[in-house]
Amino acid sequence: MKKANKNRILAAIYSLLLIFLSGCEKENVQKIEQRNWQLVWSDEFNGVAGVSPDAAKWKYDIGTGNNGWGNAELEYYTNRTSNVSLDGNGNLAITAKSEMYAGSAFTSARIKTSGFFEQAYGRIEARIKTPWGPGVWPAFWMLGSNESTIGWPQCGEIDIMELRGQKPNIVSGTVHGPGYSGAASITKSFALENARYDVDFHIFAVEWGKDYIDFFVDSTLYQRITPDKLTGAWVFDHPFYLILNVSVGGNYLGFPTSQTPFPQSMLVDYIKVYKEAE
Repeated sequence: MKKANKNRILAAIYSLLLIFLSGCEKENVQKIEQRNWQLVWSDEFNGVAGVSPDAAKWKYDIGTGNNGWGNAELEYYTNRTSNVSLDGNGNLAITAKSEMYAGSAFTSARIKTSGFFEQAYGRIEARIKTPWGPGVWPAFWMLGSNESTIGWPQCGEIDIMELRGQKPNIVSGTVHGPGYSGAASITKSFALENARYDVDFHIFAVEWGKDYIDFFVDSTLYQRITPDKLTGAWVFDHPFYLILNVSVGGNYLGFPTSQTPFPQSMLVDYIKVYKEAE
């Protein structure tokens, strides 16, 4: 067989293989889009500017970032409306400020649905506009509701979105569990092209089932976690609660610089939680 003919045949086989794989990928995406999601919980953050988030849905973590659940962070989490409140435009604003408070050089807020709302499986999404700047760390995430009894990381952690402020075009989706926590967590990043997450709102979501967790930015599925990808036990088989916070400094991203603007707010348009219909 002449070399030119052989190359043409190989090219044709390669093209057919690409078409087949592309079809498989489209089929998988289509299956995800066709799930029958039913809304079971939400917060639209509608209300007058300066009002605290709904006390029937959210509670506060109060204290420093090293209060047993920190990462060498610099902020003091408060329940003050200057750190966490509705903005009057349909958003929740969690604001990190450069100010001395209770021995800390920065203040911010961390709120959670623990004791109010917890769920296993479903689609969990939020529409968020992030802050930015070196040392600023916004996050939308979940912890296993059994954290108080068995501890972390055995309870499991799902980080739906976290961002290092010095890289405002990149977010990460991560899971932590026994054998894969901290620096050994299972994670993947998603970068915007010629855009930044602090310029406009984006939807961050996971779709979570008994043996998978899919991570999305807007309509793009960029990571799927399954038990075979873990270096330890699968601990995502029980209810988790939601957390929103903005940290300052810490082991994950480093510390603020003179170029970091303050105050900085994470704006949350809504959070919606769905369960798949039977």
